[in-house]
Amino acid sequence: MAAAGLPDGDVHMYQIKTRSIEKTLLPLIKQISSLVATRGEAAAGGAAVQRVGAAVCCAVERFVAVGETIADDNPDVRHSMVLACKEARAAGRAIERVCAGADGAGMVSAARALLASVTRVLLLADMVVVRQLLLAKDKVARSLDRLESVSNFAEFVRAFTEFGGGMVELARLTAERRADLRDERRKAQVAAARNVLERSTLMLLTSSKTCLRHPGSASARENRDTVFCQMRRAMDLIHYVVRDGLPGHEEHSHELQPFSDSHEQAAQWEAGTALGALRGLSTQVRTARARGGADAGRRRALAATLRALVERTHDFTDSAYTSHEHRQRILALAERIAYELERLVAVAVSLEEQGGSGAALESACTGATSAASELERALVSAAREQARDLSSLADDARKLASDLAHIASSCGERESERLHNIASQLHEQLDHIIEVCKLLRHIAMSETLQVSAKFAEINLRIYGPQVVTAARTLAAHPSSAAARENLDVFVDMWAWLLADAARLAKELLDLTDERPDKQQYSSLPRPGKHGTTSKPLKAVRLDSDEQAKIAKSGLEMKMMSSEMDAETEKWQGADENNDIVKRAKNMSSMAFAMYQFTKGEGRLNTTQDLFTQAEYFAEEANRLYKIIRQFSYQVPAGTIKKELLEHLDKVPTYVQQLQFTVKEPTVGRAATFSKVDNVIQETKHLMNVISKVVTTCFDCANKGLIPLDKAINKTSTNTGGDSYKLDFTGLSAAGAGRGSSRDEEAAGGGGGDAKPGGSSSDTAM
Repeated sequence: MAAAGLPDGDVHMYQIKTRSIEKTLLPLIKQISSLVATRGEAAAGGAAVQRVGAAVCCAVERFVAVGETIADDNPDVRHSMVLACKEARAAGRAIERVCAGADGAGMVSAARALLASVTRVLLLADMVVVRQLLLAKDKVARSLDRLESVSNFAEFVRAFTEFGGGMVELARLTAERRADLRDERRKAQVAAARNVLERSTLMLLTSSKTCLRHPGSASARENRDTVFCQMRRAMDLIHYVVRDGLPGHEEHSHELQPFSDSHEQAAQWEAGTALGALRGLSTQVRTARARGGADAGRRRALAATLRALVERTHDFTDSAYTSHEHRQRILALAERIAYELERLVAVAVSLEEQGGSGAALESACTGATSAASELERALVSAAREQARDLSSLADDARKLASDLAHIASSCGERESERLHNIASQLHEQLDHIIEVCKLLRHIAMSETLQVSAKFAEINLRIYGPQVVTAARTLAAHPSSAAARENLDVFVDMWAWLLADAARLAKELLDLTDERPDKQQYSSLPRPGKHGTTSKPLKAVRLDSDEQAKIAKSGLEMKMMSSEMDAETEKWQGADENNDIVKRAKNMSSMAFAMYQFTKGEGRLNTTQDLFTQAEYFAEEANRLYKIIRQFSYQVPAGTIKKELLEHLDKVPTYVQQLQFTVKEPTVGRAATFSKVDNVIQETKHLMNVISKVVTTCFDCANKGLIPLDKAINKTSTNTGGDSYKLDFTGLSAAGAGRGSSRDEEAAGGGGGDAKPGGSSSDTAM
């Protein structure tokens, strides 16, 4: 989130959890980056920088006005919002003073203060949205309490009508919040909670009606109480997820202990799976290898991770449905990992006490990582074997539920033994399906799939037995229309849950079958041709360190493409056929596409797409080099020509380095990750020097060292003031104006390029 050249501490001190805040801040960061890049001009009081400073100040004033309106309408955040708006206003004025040349050296600190204060206002505004959702949730909770306490149908109808209205509003707000969340696990949790609420509403209606019709029926009351309990749990989960976006929510974590999720517990979310424990173990072994040993603390951590891994594998080995061959192989590999880690610890202790060669450590680390890889394959194979049977299991379970409903309605209690036998078979099928879901969660390769598997297992465990309970109610009251309707609804829920489990199994089977998955953008290496190899490689996940490294490089390149855009926008006098502008814009577009790849977005889906894009990028840079080399012949000798040539002479070197990196053959995940990282780094270096070359070209043309029409094909006296255009979401900001009155317009904040109307601020806030 931090702009290039800006200290990122103040921005990163906030945990920005929503896309709306991110989208609002990113354009602002782009503009602030341009200001920071021109802080030398600010110190000299450049006219263009002065205009953008005035525009920023005016945009912040409009932004603050919206924030103050929110403060007036929401007393609970009024004090904090007023203070935040005051800070934002002061920061905007500080930027204006710096751009006027009064304090050019303070550009970075002023920009940092502006980003921090604007972020604070946005978070407070988001807090208002969150509290609206929590109020809607509390309203539904009160309606549930009232529904649970009704004693006749008239009260029930009124209470259910009120409950329905509250559920509609809660569904709308949770859908909006889910779409706005950045964290995939949180999004999946909200989706799971919304599914429970949506599907449970009809069961709440029928089970409550049955309970009112047959108040003495224990099975009817069990049905109803189970639905109430699940709906409250779903609302508790929604409460926790949305509270997670509020500043200071940690202070109240004791209120949400069942759903608490500190950083340590968040790490345990994945470690709670066998695959997560294996990856954690592999990471610790790689750390020991990199550090040349493991101290006492790291040795204890290795032992703890091994214990967790062995515990997770028990779900595979203790399952009655795991084949004997898979069980024996998993047990043998678990013993092998324990042996390899024991050897690693012994080598680490020996190195710590006596010193010596690192060859023994390398051998021990290699043995441990090899055993971990084999165990991972064995676990995936065992889970896949059971997942293949899930579709037929689901069909059998649906048929059993239909038979159960038919017997319960036709024979009543006269054939209770037959009813009991079918119920026992249904419970056996349910246990098998739950076991499969548990194993699927262990091999799930993304947080979204882990959440889906976890809640599929929970919902089956809770609602599965209720089908039998509803059938017993109907068997006890075979002529009851309410009991019959209730059983039908629970059978429908059973079918939904089975479909969810079958869909999850199919998705994980596809993912572990080495087929390309367009959603697995952050998996490297990806299916397809990688480098000069032609054999498709298995799609695997990066660990957190690798993902962070790629994301950081991508963000730096994105900032450079933004700076390139700002430079090309200065050439306002150039027509659309100007080669320098056209080539520079093409390169900026390619760099942005590569940045999107690092986020799992955009049109580049595989590593081969990335490498091909890098080749085109290098070719385009070479063409631009030749064009600017011709341009340089027109520049008179002097300091600025020397600067231009210094930057320009670096381009061929960077082009060659990028081309060599792209053509380097790779095999395996580690090599492909290294190649991707190197390609992005080389592209970033090339983009940086190209940006400097384009900037110097513009300076040459703009300062009259050569006739401007020779430089850009069309005479213009524009000094580039319009390139500084602040337009971040929620702020109706303006760049500098045009013509003879542009200075006055900039000072007043109303440039010709401003977005029309001020209502956009209200909408975004």
